[in-house]
Amino acid sequence: MNISQLQKNQHLLLRAGFGSNLSQIEKLESLTVTGIWKNLSANYSFKPLELKALPENLDYQKLAKLDADSKKAILQKNRKQNQEINLKFLKEMVHSEDQLREKMAFFWHGHFATRTQNSQFNLQLLNTIRQKALGNFGDLLTSVSQSPAMLQFLNNQQNKKGHPNENFAREVMELFTLGRGNYTEKDVQEGARAFTGWSFQPDGTFSEKPKTHDSGTKTFLGKTGNFDGNDALQIILDQKATSKFIVTKIYKFFVNEKPNPSIINHLSDRFYASKYDIKDLMTEIFTAKWFYNEENIGTKIKSPIELMAGIMRTLPMKIEKPENLIVYQKLLGQMLLYPPNVAGWPSGKSWIDSSTLMLRLQLPQIWSGLRPLEFAPKSDDDVEMGMKNAQSNFKNFKNANIVIDWDSVESVYKNKKVSDYLLQNKSSLSEKTVQEFSNASVKQRIINTMSTPEFQLC
Repeated sequence: MNISQLQKNQHLLLRAGFGSNLSQIEKLESLTVTGIWKNLSANYSFKPLELKALPENLDYQKLAKLDADSKKAILQKNRKQNQEINLKFLKEMVHSEDQLREKMAFFWHGHFATRTQNSQFNLQLLNTIRQKALGNFGDLLTSVSQSPAMLQFLNNQQNKKGHPNENFAREVMELFTLGRGNYTEKDVQEGARAFTGWSFQPDGTFSEKPKTHDSGTKTFLGKTGNFDGNDALQIILDQKATSKFIVTKIYKFFVNEKPNPSIINHLSDRFYASKYDIKDLMTEIFTAKWFYNEENIGTKIKSPIELMAGIMRTLPMKIEKPENLIVYQKLLGQMLLYPPNVAGWPSGKSWIDSSTLMLRLQLPQIWSGLRPLEFAPKSDDDVEMGMKNAQSNFKNFKNANIVIDWDSVESVYKNKKVSDYLLQNKSSLSEKTVQEFSNASVKQRIINTMSTPEFQLC
């Protein structure tokens, strides 16, 4: 397959962001990947997500003392604010000029997977991840590890001298840094001792409690000393296995599900030597010639969020009931703020089953108002954010009340071959199908193209 400049440009925009918007489409064919990368990697000012009202802190000790109505009101406010955080994060993915930051934040959001009802903790962690997404991995790791959302999710408040809770130490090594096989059970035990006393105040402020910290000598990953949590994290970062684990995961997310051992080794050495500079790593990946090789283009299945955000960038739309977008996240299997477990979301072919594939293919038609939504949430799903009664609520759900600005879309695409701009992989698209598309209106061609299996790939 001959890789065109247009494909290369789209490849970079899809992988380093959430695809091209209408303003980029008009001149996309004439741009260079160097110019696009310069724009993607520019130093934009960071804008934290903010809620309409101050987050309601879930102090469970105080909550237990409240009457049923007061407790219900606080929990309901948290659910609504979690919905607000979800939708504002999605909005940034769709509309932010700082696409690289939001794509990296989306990656870290799945890597450092947490789940909490506390909207204050969710907002704090998400803004931390967004702010540090392209900075130093060690700084990001420390900030996330000391966040109330993570400490609560992995039970480190219960990690005390004499009664260590190993959950936090184990997951930090297994899922966030080293990966399995690069530490022992003894390291988990000693690491847990180092993290004793790490906790947070009711307002979410990180705190170290000397009375519950084990100040004894520990032997952790081959080093011996009176280590605390910060020492333990630094020892983890000193291991080259940490660099390789992170680079491998980033490569699989941004480049290809099948890692290239020689490239991984090279990138890992560079990442380690840079003292974990994330932006340097991403720059090397996205400016490398091998990134634009045929085997890396149009071979990755879009996650549900990537699919939704990509359509929303391609088709400018007014959404009357944006909260209903959370229903689509649930139906497609990826709700922001609600990973399935501490390992985060799966990837690749795990996104596709009989029900999700049909909805994926029909989504452009549903959002365009050409067909109704005929899928319902699974009744046995345990879902937060006010969606626990999704089965009954769904009866009143029609669609997100979307109005697409087709005039703007058609003006941009009227003299363009739609499939060249919307599909990265057309290997299985039949000539008959292409001919049918070409005979339709611009609007219908776009909807038809987005409704193909090939559109599920990026």
